[in-house]
Amino acid sequence: MLQHRRRYLQLAIVVALIAAAAVSAFSPTRAAEAKKLVLSVTGKGDIPTLDPALVEDTASAWVTNHTHYALVRGLETDLTKILPGMAEKWEIAPDGVTYTFHIRQNVPWVKWDGKQVVQATDDSGKALNVTARDFEYGLKRTLDPATASNYAYVFTDLIKGGTAYNGSKATGAELDKLRDAFGVKATGDYTLEITLEKPAAYALGILSLVNAAATPKAAIDKSGAQWSEPGNAWSYGPFVVSEWKHDESLTLVKNPFWPGFENSPQPKIDTVQFLFLDDTPGFSNYEAGTVDAITPVPLPEMDRIKADATLSKDLDIGPSFSTYYYGFNVTKPPFDDARVRRAFSMAVDRQAIVDNVTKGGQEPARWFSRPGIAAAPTMKDSPTLGLGFDPEGAKKELQSYLDEKKITVDQLPPLTLVTNQVEGHVKIAEAVQQMLQQNLGVKVELTTQEWKVFLQTVDTDPPQIFRAGWNADYADANNFLRDVFRSTSTQNHTQWKNADFDKLVDQAAESTDPAKRLELYRQAEDILIVKDAAIISVYWYTRVQMSKPYIDRTFAIGNGDDRLEKWDIKAH
Repeated sequence: MLQHRRRYLQLAIVVALIAAAAVSAFSPTRAAEAKKLVLSVTGKGDIPTLDPALVEDTASAWVTNHTHYALVRGLETDLTKILPGMAEKWEIAPDGVTYTFHIRQNVPWVKWDGKQVVQATDDSGKALNVTARDFEYGLKRTLDPATASNYAYVFTDLIKGGTAYNGSKATGAELDKLRDAFGVKATGDYTLEITLEKPAAYALGILSLVNAAATPKAAIDKSGAQWSEPGNAWSYGPFVVSEWKHDESLTLVKNPFWPGFENSPQPKIDTVQFLFLDDTPGFSNYEAGTVDAITPVPLPEMDRIKADATLSKDLDIGPSFSTYYYGFNVTKPPFDDARVRRAFSMAVDRQAIVDNVTKGGQEPARWFSRPGIAAAPTMKDSPTLGLGFDPEGAKKELQSYLDEKKITVDQLPPLTLVTNQVEGHVKIAEAVQQMLQQNLGVKVELTTQEWKVFLQTVDTDPPQIFRAGWNADYADANNFLRDVFRSTSTQNHTQWKNADFDKLVDQAAESTDPAKRLELYRQAEDILIVKDAAIISVYWYTRVQMSKPYIDRTFAIGNGDDRLEKWDIKAH
């Protein structure tokens, strides 16, 4: 999933009002009175969507995974372990192409009626349970061209008929025919059959995405685009959205009808409130005792937190299967030339960024796919792969371009770096801006945008340079290289295309030989990072979080994959 942090609430006075409301509603002793959890973890600005078909970022995925549970889910501490979800079991045919999922029975659709969670009913008043047909409808809706899901692409090559259906411009009976031919079929109320184009070792990982969740046709038919708003929405996961104050906060309440199972028990916490605050206001609320957990930690506060006897105990730094990077729009001069892109990449001192700016144990990234996931290179087996800090080499690359164009560095077109408007991202961008000035003599203008605006910008007209991050949807290098940078990917905002790269990642996707896959991905990384330099891989993430000592919680490897139904609040 695309990673993010979001924008400032409109004015400081708004932040103050929210903080005051939080103090009023949640005193420092509230945990002993009721199980109410307050989080500042989603950044500034609104959550983009709660519609499973449209989810493409970590904040939307985190909330929606609590309301619409997928067929299967990776264990949050080890994404390679795929566990039952709404499918209690499944079989894979000997040909590796046909998957048969057995859906849990007696899991009801629920909704918020303004006061409490109630079961959703049909016109006759009969309570409705989630069925295999709801999963068939959900996947077919995600792939429907009219839905315009930016995440449909991960299923198109995987599931039989996906490319023809999702890419069709047909309507009426002709589109219906393609929809029927798409390889997802409920063969009974609680049996779902999914037919792949060809065997894929990572198929269950892709089917763990919330974009493949069950969705309620009746609610969507009734409320249209507003169907995911509280009061209109039907859901079935361990939590239900009870309130969504756009750009301010979102509240979940536990679903009393959730049956609970091994990887998703019945929630112990009654209410979870997300405050949409930037890093510093969130941390201020945390110190004041009105927020229980924060992600991320403000970068300027890291040294003080680590040195403080109390705060340091609340800090948790651990692995995260994510990569922080800058993308180039390779169609916009001067970044339509690989020499310029390589020069900018080699001018960035990644070690200085993690040592002096982020300070959270991050590791400088020489390539894109995160070490530790299946088939990804590691520093041990590929120590010379990719690009690192090389200011002299950077100057030579840029000078070669300038000489050919017969211009000087001050005659380059205006240069712009765009990031979403969050303190931490801005500080990293400012460091990169300074490095480019110091090592190449180029002046780059820094622009910030609200998260939803930023997403629209990179989708429709990507800037010359833009900040991005990728968080593993499933623990395989396919999710980083093929899912993001293949020429057909809707997540490939660089506009970069390379037939050799496509061929390599396609071969790796079809191979079952780990050594062969690793070598293919090495070659693909060399094209992406060195030869064509479509991006600057900056660092491999860690999770940097703070939680009050009375919070009994889990820690996820994937950003935004914490399972709140496993959390508890201890008396204090």
